[in-house]
Amino acid sequence: MKKSPIGVFDSGYGGLTVLKSIKQRLPEYDYIYIGDNARTPYGNRSFETVYDYTLQAVKTFFDMGCELVILACNTASAKALRSIQQKDLPLIDPHKRVLGVIRPSAEIIGTETRNNHVGIFGTPGTVNSESYLIEIAKLFPAITVTQEACPIWVPLIENNQFDNEGGHFFVKQHVTALIEKDPKIDTIILGCTHYPLLQNIIQQYLPKQTKILSQGELVANSLVQYMQRHPEMEKSCSKGGSVHFYTTDDPSIFDERAKIFLGENIKSKRIKLLT
Repeated sequence: MKKSPIGVFDSGYGGLTVLKSIKQRLPEYDYIYIGDNARTPYGNRSFETVYDYTLQAVKTFFDMGCELVILACNTASAKALRSIQQKDLPLIDPHKRVLGVIRPSAEIIGTETRNNHVGIFGTPGTVNSESYLIEIAKLFPAITVTQEACPIWVPLIENNQFDNEGGHFFVKQHVTALIEKDPKIDTIILGCTHYPLLQNIIQQYLPKQTKILSQGELVANSLVQYMQRHPEMEKSCSKGGSVHFYTTDDPSIFDERAKIFLGENIKSKRIKLLT
């Protein structure tokens, strides 16, 4: 059986936080990361466009030998994952798998909240999709979910302008707005893969007992469990401990900004997604 790396996709840089957590839990596997930086952000695009772009990326991963692809992007998970799973995979290859980041967060929330009041910070696209509301309601209908869209947070992070007076102002603004909507919130999901970089700042403006859940760790834990449940997929994945990075935009820019998310230097290559 041919061995294959695990694909990790994001519209830009945020998925690197997920990849970092996955590598920490499962360092033995080989990984390919693709960031569609030439067309980011996805959050303000239509469902149809996000689906088209995400399917192009998935096909590219499959062409590169991946059997398993993680959509480490909340917008792609919200707007494209279900269609790809239900409509495209049966036609492309029913043995291949595409997973997202929203379901693992929804699955764990019921054991994390103490009073069934949960908050979500997300991009406008993710919030407007209501994917978290839908998934959590399926699993835990008694939980009250309150969302807050934070359109300025991603630009602040990508330009490394979040840990200063201006950055703190915009973080505090949205934290305050969320808590005002529901003062009973005791657990918050960071519904964007960029947001772990803000976690310490967010915590400063929350009530002390409020818990923050970061997606990278949740997705990594979920992937470990997935491999245990699906030994056939685990056996098909190659284990050389390598990571290859690709971007649809300028690799030098990608490499420089990737350091913000990974804390290490990388060398990426430019790639054109299959259409």
